[in-house]
Amino acid sequence: MTSSAVVATNHALALAEINGAGAGLAVLPMLCCNPEFLNFQPFHAARAELLSRAGRFEEAKQAYPIAIGLATDPTIRRFLQTRANSGMQ
Repeated sequence: MTSSAVVATNHALALAEINGAGAGLAVLPMLCCNPEFLNFQPFHAARAELLSRAGRFEEAKQAYPIAIGLATDPTIRRFLQTRANSGMQ
């Protein structure tokens, strides 16, 4: 993974913190098309979280399993499973 994937994901998260989840989500479609992001777990976790924060629960329900499936650390996997279950109300 190149640093550009990390920087772009962090940029989307920073925008979301400053301007709301919608602002972060606005830049994510540009990143989705980049093959570099296909298996980049933090990108998918960030996308799932922002979708949930934006109240886009159906989309988040589809995004969380991707992030969970790409997680190699069991602790991160459990954390994401907890977020997925608690954020889908």
